[in-house]
Amino acid sequence: MVKYSPKYPQGMPSAKQVLRFIQESDGPAGKREIAKAFGLKGQEKIALKRLLKDMAEEGLIDGKKTAYHRMGGVPKVTVLRVVEIEDGEPVAIPDNWAPDAEGEPPRLIVREMKGAKGKSNGARRGPALKRGDRVLSRTEERDSGWIAYPIKKLPARTEGLMGVVEIDGSGKAWLAPVDKRIRRSSPISDVGEAEEGQLVFAERTGRSERSGLKVIDVIGDPLAPKSFSLIAIAKHGIPHTFPQEVNAEATYAVALTLSEEKREDLRDLPIVAIDPADARDHDDAIWAESDGKGGFKALVAIADVSFYVRPGSALDREARKRGNSVYFPDRVVPMLPEVLSADVCSLRENEDRAAMACHLHINADGQITKHRFTRAIVRIHHNIPYEDAQAAVDTGSPPDYLANLWAAWALLADARAKRDPLNLDLPERRVMLNEEGQIAEIAVRERLDAHRVVEDFMIAANVAAAKALESKTSPVVYRVHDTPSREKLIALREYMGTLGKKLSMGQVITPSLFNRLLKDVTEESEKAQVMEAVLRTQMQAFYGPANGGHFGLALGSYAHFTSPIRRYADLLVHRALVDAYGLEQPKPTVDLPERTGLSDKDRSSLQEICDAISQTERRAMEAERDTIDRYVAAWLSGRVGQVFDTRITGVQGFGFFATIEGLGGDGLVPISTLGDEYFRHDEAAQSLIGENSGTTYSAGDRLKLKLAESNALTGALKFVPVDADGNAIETRGQRGDGDRRGDHRGRRSGPPKKAGKYTAGKRGRPGNIRHQGRRKK
Repeated sequence: MVKYSPKYPQGMPSAKQVLRFIQESDGPAGKREIAKAFGLKGQEKIALKRLLKDMAEEGLIDGKKTAYHRMGGVPKVTVLRVVEIEDGEPVAIPDNWAPDAEGEPPRLIVREMKGAKGKSNGARRGPALKRGDRVLSRTEERDSGWIAYPIKKLPARTEGLMGVVEIDGSGKAWLAPVDKRIRRSSPISDVGEAEEGQLVFAERTGRSERSGLKVIDVIGDPLAPKSFSLIAIAKHGIPHTFPQEVNAEATYAVALTLSEEKREDLRDLPIVAIDPADARDHDDAIWAESDGKGGFKALVAIADVSFYVRPGSALDREARKRGNSVYFPDRVVPMLPEVLSADVCSLRENEDRAAMACHLHINADGQITKHRFTRAIVRIHHNIPYEDAQAAVDTGSPPDYLANLWAAWALLADARAKRDPLNLDLPERRVMLNEEGQIAEIAVRERLDAHRVVEDFMIAANVAAAKALESKTSPVVYRVHDTPSREKLIALREYMGTLGKKLSMGQVITPSLFNRLLKDVTEESEKAQVMEAVLRTQMQAFYGPANGGHFGLALGSYAHFTSPIRRYADLLVHRALVDAYGLEQPKPTVDLPERTGLSDKDRSSLQEICDAISQTERRAMEAERDTIDRYVAAWLSGRVGQVFDTRITGVQGFGFFATIEGLGGDGLVPISTLGDEYFRHDEAAQSLIGENSGTTYSAGDRLKLKLAESNALTGALKFVPVDADGNAIETRGQRGDGDRRGDHRGRRSGPPKKAGKYTAGKRGRPGNIRHQGRRKK
């Protein structure tokens, strides 16, 4: 007779054994399941209860007695929310992840469960998941990361439960969503003190989507300029207030004294910080001087944030949770408290500041032949706006410190041209606000040589940081931009084929290949189409501890070193350099952790940290874009009915999206407005093609469109095509039914949507948009 051998040792388990059981369990791992697995009885069950309580208090586990999970982990069965689609697979996070929890939410790849012979298990497969979908899922942690298997797709939830109170004809209150992806309003059962037309936060009174909402906070006028960024902050769950503990610790950090003994004294060098005129922080400054041999000695001085924000501190935990600063037209949500980000760490003119100094030698060919890193004390010679620096150089007789920078940059620019990085001329919108916070102007930012000078010095320092850490076999947080995937390249090849051009898949894919594609196109409208296609082909950059190179910049090793005030990734690189170069500082005299280098936690969880800050970066980008869209819609709300020069940015079976030239703001042109003929959607060509007339609408095309709707609350725009006289094209409403492959005759997908109170500028206000001083590097 074979004796039964339990999988887990019998008797009172250790915390480590409990964690192992929770992780390996196929179902809920509650107190009962743990006791059964280890064969516990009587007093041992009481001891297990105390152990589980202690583990929860130590932050090792979370959950409840019927279903525990590892802290930072995910319950075995839980509700997930899809946050993006990555290489065709949905990526989700726990839907109820607490915004103030330490660390960022785990990211799970959502995959359909497979049974025998590859058939799906569970529920019948429905439509493909999309961003924002909520799914009840079974989860599993593997060495490669978290995997989720969907059980049931759940009804949509009003994003952030933020919206505007509307009252219908019967007196019933509704919450009109502020997210343009959500089409339906939700009933309000308890309106509280809110009034019709006010922007509010609400929460559900029950579990069902049919349960009413209760208003818990009234923000006020939804079209007040300050509301646009508040909507984005709430919608994306961006932490925007600092806990008392963090603010208190920031005051301790301010009291730190700089040790001249342990720092290089660079105060006599005429180092300058060139930034936007309204920059709120200055984290980088530069200097160059001829070496007398055709090259230059150069210095990139970066704010020494690692001296003030130390591993394991409350400041560090909060900075890691935020991941980066978020820049809106009317405000900044900083990664660090303002006393640090805008004062003590900021490299301000004529004030002694702690800096991490990157010393570079640039040879006559523009190559960096030497680099070293030190901790320094600097005193910035000048804080100069880009426009002023450019004007001084354009006079032909700039001061020596600028003349030397431009001369050194000429060598770096030559080397950059030989490297031939991806050259996409993508305009950046600048939103200017007046003193009342209203929109004064929206325009495309002018691109000056002064911007390129700073950018190329920053790139050189970032490369030097990555290579320096590699040479010392230290951990590196790389900025990775992968080569386009084969699927994206195939789609590009098919698209180029529709234009009569070839893209060979057999050659090595480099940025130069895409640059040649663009150079070979001479016709302007076609060039815009190709640029859109090339842009769609690129992968999204991310942070990671493994070097994947930076495809767009044509660089083999690249890290972010130059902006630790606003990016946590740069702070980690600084800490690694502290360890690699032995730059640790004397023991602090205030109540802060001693070390300024990488902690053991940093080193052991670098992949998880990189995943988290990559996600917060995407969150910030979406929030910033959403807010700009709302400002643009507010700006345009008084111009409904006008005709604009636009460019098509995307084509779908239901219509196409277009943006106003020089202004931005993507709007939909429904296929129902294109005329009475049948329009076929050619996905490969990114076009809608009229069956009778051959009229074609393709990505990149420039055309005149009339603005039909502008909703400042959601940022949504709607355009309609016009004839030669500028009149909207009339349609009889008689449409074909299309087919399931994406061919359409412009039929409506439902009844006409009633224009809301905040649509088409009825309460829209001209506003102003102010640039926040953010520079991408």
